Amino acid sequence: MPKGRGRDKKAKKRRPAKKKACHFCTEGFVVVDYKDVEMMRRFTTERGKIAPRRNTGTCPKHQRLLATAVKRSRHIALVPFIKEYFR
Repeated sequence: MPKGRGRDKKAKKRRPAKKKACHFCTEGFVVVDYKDVEMMRRFTTERGKIAPRRNTGTCPKHQRLLATAVKRSRHIALVPFIKEYFR
């Protein structure tokens, strides 16, 4: 059996991923508000980390704004750095 044959089968079965639409672009947000705690929690993981673009589907511009907003809201204690049960 040639070496490259196993990889070809896996490549054929995989479908291209459906691209997620940016939440901020579709809703028409201009500025990501750091005081909106529910939105900040939506874009953080259960451990309190900032969720990556590949999971949330945000565009690069809004991901940078989102990261800054989450860091600001953490700094003024609106959103915790880590969740309570992981401390």
